[in-house]
Amino acid sequence: MAALEPITIIGGGLAGLTLGIGLRNQGVPVTVMEAGHYPRHRVCGEFISGRGQEALERLGVRASFLEAGAILARTAVFCTDRTQSPARPLLPSALCLSRFKMDALLAKQFRKLGGELREGVRWRPGANDGAVVHASGRRAQSQDHGWRWFGLKVHAQKVSLEADLEMHLAPNSYVGLCQLGGGEVNVCGLFRRRAHGDTSRTNWKEILSGEPGTGLRRRLARAVFDESSFCSVAGLPLRPQYASESDECRIGDALTMIAPVTGNGMSIAFESAENALQPLTAYSRGDLSWRQAQQTVAASCDSAFARRLAWASRLQWMMFAAPLQGTLASIILRSAGLWRIMFANTR
Repeated sequence: MAALEPITIIGGGLAGLTLGIGLRNQGVPVTVMEAGHYPRHRVCGEFISGRGQEALERLGVRASFLEAGAILARTAVFCTDRTQSPARPLLPSALCLSRFKMDALLAKQFRKLGGELREGVRWRPGANDGAVVHASGRRAQSQDHGWRWFGLKVHAQKVSLEADLEMHLAPNSYVGLCQLGGGEVNVCGLFRRRAHGDTSRTNWKEILSGEPGTGLRRRLARAVFDESSFCSVAGLPLRPQYASESDECRIGDALTMIAPVTGNGMSIAFESAENALQPLTAYSRGDLSWRQAQQTVAASCDSAFARRLAWASRLQWMMFAAPLQGTLASIILRSAGLWRIMFANTR
């Protein structure tokens, strides 16, 4: 029997490590190259909402998340300065676990299966790279239509929530609050500023806590922030990207970012890894050329995510449309029908 062709994965985040685990389960030689180290905090909503849980179950990973203290989020609310939705059920429930634990667990499982994980190493393209999968994070974008997007995240104690997940909307931001185990709450927000606008407000606690007098500020008034968990990211690209537009094999955020308000980014990371598993295994066994495998992965990912990304773009627009932040927001947020449509089409 011919030796299996090795595969190199650039980026040891959710998508890269999950794909590595799947390939090792098939006996494929895999090297994951990660510029950072484990454990680490990442800007992330820290809940898996959508089909990603099914992918984790099939790969034998979900059970380890639950053993590590993951909890289920069963309800969610959306809030503006003037109104909020009723607490609505999440069907199916989301799975909540900090990235600090999640990445470390995936790295441990990958190594246990015999995968080679190189930490603190940056990949540099060469002539003899062989089969390379890009899972190294987003494609940075300095600005979008005159706006700069950035994200902030921190863990906090002493935060009382009205639902397992809360989304607080403001004219140029939204901040999600997610219940984690041990009484912790993940506070994670997406913000935008004019490319040449005022940058004087730089205190991350003030930015994440919202404007004085808002529901978000009241919710976080007694919060005790774990400053060691604070992290930030800039240059976020929110325009949908499609796998067929690239000649590289890409998964996770390296492929595309879905609007964070959907809470579906982690799910897409896991799903894209599973979509890549069979074609890359076939390549390793000599049943497909690398080009055929890359094209099959691209077609599978585009088929799975194109509709979702289109709906997410509409929802993202709604979050920042001025008319929808006023009186109309009260009608929209209380519409159970609109909730079901948006939830069903962005997952």
